[in-house]
Amino acid sequence: MRAVVVNSFGGPDAVEVVETEVPEPGAREVRIRVSAASLNPVDAGVRAGVFGGAGKRIGLGWDVAGTVDAVGVASSWSVGDEVVALDHGMVKPLGTHAEYVVVDTDAAALAPTTVDAVRAATLPLNALTASQALDRLELAPGDALLVTGAAGAVGGYAVQLAAHRGISVTGLAREGDEAFVRSLGAGRFVGAVADRDFDAVLDAAVLGEPALAGVRDGGRYIGVIPQAEPASVRGVRTGAVEVSADGARLAELVRLVDEGVLETRVAETFALEDAAKAHARLDGGGVRGRLVLVP
Repeated sequence: MRAVVVNSFGGPDAVEVVETEVPEPGAREVRIRVSAASLNPVDAGVRAGVFGGAGKRIGLGWDVAGTVDAVGVASSWSVGDEVVALDHGMVKPLGTHAEYVVVDTDAAALAPTTVDAVRAATLPLNALTASQALDRLELAPGDALLVTGAAGAVGGYAVQLAAHRGISVTGLAREGDEAFVRSLGAGRFVGAVADRDFDAVLDAAVLGEPALAGVRDGGRYIGVIPQAEPASVRGVRTGAVEVSADGARLAELVRLVDEGVLETRVAETFALEDAAKAHARLDGGGVRGRLVLVP
């Protein structure tokens, strides 16, 4: 099969498409024939060596939508099931940017029925990150939440999920994104952080201390890069979400897609062999929605 890897760190030109053996599922694993797999900023970080792994062949890709084509012992899936899944891991020999991928059986969920595989592939990493971050904040209906980077992939899902939970959401993004952020469910829109206005901040834009300044004394801050959150001040509890594969939670998010609560966004699709071009597009910035590779 073909798979996207890096053998040395660098820019988009470090991305290679290689021929490799089709992986076999072990116990409590499932193999997915990939229909679509989205490209995320974490993939650019892996490509650049941010997470280590020098001297190793590293596969790229975390998100996948596709069809189960083989199962291991004690798997709950059947051949032919249409699924989405998160393949978690910074440094791994193969990722989802391939024609086949093997994941833990508990990492997958049935695919949405109301969107195609390309749109479904944008869901697992970003929606799970947003959902797990909101869990960490422990907000109640009516609490005031600021979401930075509210027009981005994680931020956009966070706005939609928080609004669905009855939380009072304010979105922070560029001025030109106001109409879009409000359409996701944000009751307020801001272009800058106001001091101590919010019970909590979900800092999807990785602003750090400036976002922390928006939290009231004793409030909560959650970032999206582990170990990169600012130090606690004024009794504000700070932390960062480290996304984990969770098929049961992913199934809930799929249900919300099918119910029209969550909107998936695709910026552009690329053939698998054009993975380097997709990385160059990502590095160019200004992408709204996800770039998706289609084998």
